[in-house]
Amino acid sequence: MYYIGIDVGGMSIKGGIVSEEGKILHKSVVETRESYDENYSISLDIKRAIDELLDSSNIGMNEIKGIGIGEPGSIDYYKGIVRYSNNIAITNVHVVKELKAYYDVPIFIDNDANCAALGEYVFGEAKSYKNILFVTLGTGIGTGILTDGVLLRGNGNAGAEGGHTVIRMNGNRCNCGRRGCYETYASVTALIRDTKIAMDAHPESLMWEIAKNEGKINGKVSFAAAKRGDKTALSVVKRYIKYVSEGLTNLVNIFRPDVVIIGGGISFEGEYLTKPIERYINRNSFGSKYNPKTKVIPASLTNDAGILGAAALLLAK
Repeated sequence: MYYIGIDVGGMSIKGGIVSEEGKILHKSVVETRESYDENYSISLDIKRAIDELLDSSNIGMNEIKGIGIGEPGSIDYYKGIVRYSNNIAITNVHVVKELKAYYDVPIFIDNDANCAALGEYVFGEAKSYKNILFVTLGTGIGTGILTDGVLLRGNGNAGAEGGHTVIRMNGNRCNCGRRGCYETYASVTALIRDTKIAMDAHPESLMWEIAKNEGKINGKVSFAAAKRGDKTALSVVKRYIKYVSEGLTNLVNIFRPDVVIIGGGISFEGEYLTKPIERYINRNSFGSKYNPKTKVIPASLTNDAGILGAAALLLAK
């Protein structure tokens, strides 16, 4: 038997047929629309991704044990509703109910960071841990938390939004409406913003050459230049890592995980990113001299984390 995992993002909806061992057998991609309304629900594009998977494989719906969906925002896991997703601008969409009209299998939907955390626990490097803090650094910051092997969901499954904890009073405005949120300083969006500011102030920086080779200013630029000894880039990276570490130290103080897993494209920086974060957390967390140390590692599922995490919703059940 197989599972379908659907990863809903702001740019695309990615689908995969997944084996019980966590192997993705077939993939599909459907572009996310700029807007959805009562005339065209996002469920229809999720259906398109599912149907493309089935059409491109030799696997029939009778061989599918269930469908898991991961989506950013406040997701009511228990009722199958996307209550609020600011990156895709949809509210109160009954995704599970709408898809049940087409597929007679168990269907679950959850926050994408919750799914990613669960995916690492079921399929990834976190199998041997029970207390896990997963943080994905991307356009924003998503967090998924497992305590004693169980996802922390909170009231209405709206909890575990670590990216929207404030780390600077009256700081940068966040698209959630508050100021100083963690994600306005430690997301890759924030890193790119600070990289651009530093480049404009230092036209001699090696970051200009790297950005030209990349074709744009992205999250790789400052790290690549820093590794080559560029002083301006080193300053950008050092400040960024401190912001990431400060927010994670707060979360470690609350949840005291065995391991912190860093996801998102920035996780490809590996130990260049995770080791200084680990040192910072274990030096600055409450009672650091006396309490157990926290390990910090990059996510192991990388680009397939969304699909595998969504499929893990079925396996966890």
